Amino acid sequence: MSMAHTMAEASGTGVARGSFERIAVSAPDGLKLSLRSYGPRLASTLPVLCLPGLARTAVDFHVLATALAADPTETRWVLALDYRGRGESEYDRNPDNYDLPVELADVMAVLTALEVPPAVFVGTSRGGLLTMMLAAVRPTAIAGAILNDIGPVIDPKGLMRIKSYVGKLPTPRSYDEGADILRRLFAAQFTRFEEGDWLEFAHRTWKDKGGTLVPDYDVKLAVALDGADFEQPVPPLWPQFDALARVPVMVIHGANSDILTGATVSAMRERRHDLDVIEVPDQGHAPVLAGHDLIHRIANFIAFCEVTARH
Repeated sequence: MSMAHTMAEASGTGVARGSFERIAVSAPDGLKLSLRSYGPRLASTLPVLCLPGLARTAVDFHVLATALAADPTETRWVLALDYRGRGESEYDRNPDNYDLPVELADVMAVLTALEVPPAVFVGTSRGGLLTMMLAAVRPTAIAGAILNDIGPVIDPKGLMRIKSYVGKLPTPRSYDEGADILRRLFAAQFTRFEEGDWLEFAHRTWKDKGGTLVPDYDVKLAVALDGADFEQPVPPLWPQFDALARVPVMVIHGANSDILTGATVSAMRERRHDLDVIEVPDQGHAPVLAGHDLIHRIANFIAFCEVTARH
């Protein structure tokens, strides 16, 4: 394991400023995984581990992580992982390794290498699937779970939409042009986004590589979706969801989501009467974890996990 110097988030992209350390951890096969580390590692509060969506990176959690780490009443350690082939993590020469079992092993390697105590997991989409899977194989690692627009049942229509663009995005000549591309792709999901929101989204989606904007992930990630037969229902993960029964669970549901349906949220509530559900209006898959009200709700939920863990 190696640790880099503290870095400040570059200004000018419209995202909240905040400092973090870059941490490198070796995956079980030796591939280098990168994490952002916010706040003091030795904080006495529960740590938080953020896991992004399929083609997303740790930067999606920057606003939330900065707020949680800097909370004057409950300073805490927040980690955000770049999966293999995404963000600052090393790309895999074998794209078949961009699959959930390998990524689950990577998450467990991070927990072991950094000696992370039981943590609250914030999982967006694929990150929520990994959180549920982790609960089934290493339940003591989890002190609470926030599932951002994901549940045990995935709507195949949403997966078809994701397959249509992952690894196939056009190359924008500027971030403004990238914002236009994203607006065309996601306007039906994010109906209240304004120009600045789309520009921030573009900065979180592409990176500058030698003067050319490229996706902030290995385009071979599309291989992970190649074999999916969307005519057949995706096998549900109810046993993995039920493995979270011993810890508090929050679900953040985008009102316009085509991945997590209202019916699935209702079924989750039937199994977990204490499920904390937040519906985010005017957003789809997956809601942006920003804004004072949403961050306040998340912080309060984490504080509740803290109380629960003590008893």
